[in-house]
Amino acid sequence: MALIVEAGAGLANAESLISVTDADTYFTNIGNSAWGVLTTTQKEQSLRVATLYMGGAYRDKWAGTRTTVTQALDWPRYMVPIRDTPTAFGSAIAFYPANSVPLLVGYACAELAVRGSAADLAPDLSRGIKSETIGPLTVEYDLGSAQFTRFRYVDLILRPFLKAGGGASTVPLTR
Repeated sequence: MALIVEAGAGLANAESLISVTDADTYFTNIGNSAWGVLTTTQKEQSLRVATLYMGGAYRDKWAGTRTTVTQALDWPRYMVPIRDTPTAFGSAIAFYPANSVPLLVGYACAELAVRGSAADLAPDLSRGIKSETIGPLTVEYDLGSAQFTRFRYVDLILRPFLKAGGGASTVPLTR
């Protein structure tokens, strides 16, 4: 089944935020060869999973609002500020177009897809081990560390599209 890519129309049946062709170009340009060994079917499946993961991981963190109530994915969005433009510091704020998916959002989806092709993006969690001894070896885990994988590189790519402060209840203040 062909991958249905969201390009900004707010499709009710969209499955991915980037096409296989655009992901192929992205990974070729940055020299990532792991993506190239996958079949087209595997790439499509990985992009679908990555898009679903992004919806779960970032839905409450995205700046702006979805453009329609019927769209399948979190993008396109209205009122996502472009924070590093000259107008962002004056009285007029610039916004990303509400009829597109920003290039970097697609790249983040591709990054999650290549990671998801090699390992589960959101594995089930079990209780953490405080101390474990096997023979002469003892391992003690940091109880304050996260019990799940964070994709820091993806977080950094998506940072411009998240609410100011990164929290779900924060809003930018304009004077």
